[in-house]
Amino acid sequence: MLSYSRSAAALALLVSALVSSAAAQLTTKCNPMEKTCPADPALGTAHTFYFNSTPPDDTFTSEAAQIEYDEKNGAVFTISEEGHSATLSSNFYFFYGRTEVLMKAARGQGIISSIVWGSDTLDEVDWEFKGGNETWVFSNYFGKGNTNDTTTGGDHQVSGSIYDLHNYTTVWTEDKLEWHLDGNLLRTLEAKDANNTHNFPQTPMTLRLGSWVGGDTKTQAPGTVEWAGGATDYSQGPFTMYVESARVEDYSSGKEYTYTDMTGSAQSIKITEGNSTASEIINKEPEKSLSEKWAALPEGTRIGVYAAAGAVGGLLFIALAVYYIKQRRRGQKEAALAAKMQEEERVELERFKKGGRNPDDLNFDGTEYVGAAGVAGKGGMMSSYSAISDSPPGSSAGPPEKAWDPTGSDGNASGMPLLHRELNGPSRNNSLASPTLPQSPGFPPSFSHPSSPVNRGFSASPHAPSRMGSTGPQAGGYIDRINSPGPNSPETRAHGSPAPHDMYGMSRINSPGPMQSNRGPGSPGPQGGYSGGYR
Repeated sequence: MLSYSRSAAALALLVSALVSSAAAQLTTKCNPMEKTCPADPALGTAHTFYFNSTPPDDTFTSEAAQIEYDEKNGAVFTISEEGHSATLSSNFYFFYGRTEVLMKAARGQGIISSIVWGSDTLDEVDWEFKGGNETWVFSNYFGKGNTNDTTTGGDHQVSGSIYDLHNYTTVWTEDKLEWHLDGNLLRTLEAKDANNTHNFPQTPMTLRLGSWVGGDTKTQAPGTVEWAGGATDYSQGPFTMYVESARVEDYSSGKEYTYTDMTGSAQSIKITEGNSTASEIINKEPEKSLSEKWAALPEGTRIGVYAAAGAVGGLLFIALAVYYIKQRRRGQKEAALAAKMQEEERVELERFKKGGRNPDDLNFDGTEYVGAAGVAGKGGMMSSYSAISDSPPGSSAGPPEKAWDPTGSDGNASGMPLLHRELNGPSRNNSLASPTLPQSPGFPPSFSHPSSPVNRGFSASPHAPSRMGSTGPQAGGYIDRINSPGPNSPETRAHGSPAPHDMYGMSRINSPGPMQSNRGPGSPGPQGGYSGGYR
């Protein structure tokens, strides 16, 4: 029986040692008990940090895995694979004080969720939660990094589950430490009971929140894996811890804390007066919104702004109205002009239709096809520079039955196309300027002869055919001459042909080639050459 009791006691001591070893996960960048270290920035105030969004700049730092901030659940610490851990550490220190953390521990065998205070001298105060044991929480402390004391830990049963949201509060004074769960005191540690205050935590602390894998068989010692509840199965993950908020109170006020010696005692700490960086960041007024800035302006200033804005708005309105009216008037004028032009075109087209004329036959340039029977010559082509109708005024054939109209007012298309009005215009493809025009025997001297760009020949025959699609001219009429050299060009006249003023009854369509220019009398000309001589 005695042997069994001794074995149980030894086992308890071993478990306590394993627990202490596993819990002592704290490290420090600079230990003042070993060398001179920089001063620790103080919190110097009290503040509640809500983790539904990123905490204020320079107040906390995330370590290892990235921490997410959820509007509903707060800070999210997730372990999803081997080697993962997630920690959020304060950049400020508090020297005696109080923390109040609302959190949900992570599920999972071997997964450890924790709330840790830690100092540069490795003083430590903990809350720890084993993911495989949902009804128990564990409290612990260490002084100056001493992990050999097997009496520092405590086990506490939870009402409900550690996976639910609970309030974990720790209060720290010069004389004692207290652990509270949902407002209920679970444990008290007197300073004198911690190796006569030597192992009692008594130097400035930071707050660290996070989770780590105690059941990782590749990275943890066998005793740690056993203490954590067994090996972790990562296929059951991810394993997530949630922290909704953390309130931190610094019972000291000052700018920073400095170690004056290497004893690691409370008496070695010097408090520098002044406002801390963390306090200035926390208490800094948030930048005002535009509405808040506007509300802060004096009433007179706001009235002036309103008046100026109204004046500017009125000027803009007037300018827009003037522009609109001008554009509207311009548009009305353009619309009226377009309507007028359209109406004129319509009336003109109606007039042509009533007169039996096709407006498409009234072009001025080049030759065109005329569809009326008896009007066009061979091929349906005629010159747009043909001069007059069959019976012009003063002709021996007498006046037409109706008033003379070169376009043909009898309801039929004109026997000749309209005379181009640009008589002195630039040369056309089918016109050549003539230095002289002969006087037709059948026309009075007052008849206006075209001077340019056309050249004309005369025919004595009343039935001489027109070469370019017009009906034969009446006695004294004349026809168009296309691509003909001037009347004074001797190389293009037949032997014995009269001078231009004696030329009578000749009609030329195309100039003869160089091999035909010297043919004798009676020689047959090529097609398109002279169609007549003396008659």
